[in-house]
Amino acid sequence: MSHQDWNLTNKKIILGITGSISAYKAAILLRLLTKSGAEVQVIMTEAAKDFIGPITLSTLSNKPVLHSLTHDQQWSQHVQLGLWADLLVVAPASAHTMAKFANGLADNLLCAVYLSARCPVMIAPAMDVDMWNHPATQNNIRKLMEIGHTIIPVEEGPLASGLEGKGRLAEPETIFSAIGEFFQSASLLSKKKVLITAGPTFEPIDPVRFIGNHSSGKMGIRLAEAALMMGAEVQIVVGPVSEPIQKHPRLFIHRVTTASEMFEKVKSLDSEIDIYILAAAVADFKPEHSEKEKIKKEGKSNPTLNLVPTPDIAKHLGESKKNGQFLCGFALETEHILDNAKSKLHKKNMDMIVINSPKDDQSAFGFDTNKISILENSGKFVSFGLQTKREAAMVILKAIISSLRT
Repeated sequence: MSHQDWNLTNKKIILGITGSISAYKAAILLRLLTKSGAEVQVIMTEAAKDFIGPITLSTLSNKPVLHSLTHDQQWSQHVQLGLWADLLVVAPASAHTMAKFANGLADNLLCAVYLSARCPVMIAPAMDVDMWNHPATQNNIRKLMEIGHTIIPVEEGPLASGLEGKGRLAEPETIFSAIGEFFQSASLLSKKKVLITAGPTFEPIDPVRFIGNHSSGKMGIRLAEAALMMGAEVQIVVGPVSEPIQKHPRLFIHRVTTASEMFEKVKSLDSEIDIYILAAAVADFKPEHSEKEKIKKEGKSNPTLNLVPTPDIAKHLGESKKNGQFLCGFALETEHILDNAKSKLHKKNMDMIVINSPKDDQSAFGFDTNKISILENSGKFVSFGLQTKREAAMVILKAIISSLRT
């Protein structure tokens, strides 16, 4: 879809502009947004006014440009704006402003609105190459991505300093397309009910020991966040994880510990679900008996554990799947990866399976990145390079949506 095709009628957007030589591009972006039907409120930092005049932006937006926390005595306007907007876009975003965002500072109107905003946030950085590459800047960008914000990649080329490299603000058309895609994605799963399992399960040996695994739950939680962004109602059944789960009015969180508890909770929600995504690393076996008291080392020369299978959630859902329900599983494999995934896909009557391996660098358990492949029951197979789990979540959901439409 070309940038001329996006229809943003009735979309409320805050455009934040910070101090950068590339601030002139914000006027072009603003024109694209207003021509597409969006209602845009511009907020400038004081430094931004050194690079572009408020009159230009006010004329293009048909609104007064805001820049002060106490402008016209409206000291609480940051709260009102934070509730008003459907999207906050900061373009250009300087290293200084991103550092403030990442650390929760609010010494100007834009930062105060950022901290008050309940809407998604999109950030388009712009700075010199050495500032961009500095570990402090990269750390702040990681923080902002972990919060859930979209970072529009910088471009590479000549910079205002005379140097050449990464740091150029993305072109206005690129930023506009990212905004259009965001709003399009926001309705892709509207009226759909999605159930996601996430994290490990812990199978108790005694009150202090258990059989478990290294799953952090990050992939499942990123999937839940992406599904919410696409308009779905999400039930997440999550094992013991420390990864935070942000509250959302369409998100219902069910915390469990064991595979049996996860199985029973999934079964209880079965009739309501359109799409299942089984991202949890469920233990395949559990101790036949769990001791009520801690097992002592003394007198136990060679203790043994008798293991029995845990309930098979994927198998149950595959056998009971109704017309219109979609089942996506995960296969974490260390050998014969594709063959094992194909076998699991067909044995458990899945529609799609996501494949990854802990042998791939920076992938699977504990990492913020993942390297996945997607196998559909039609035989379609696609592999992807290393990407963030947030990006992988979007890829997986778009593959599910594409499969549902065929």
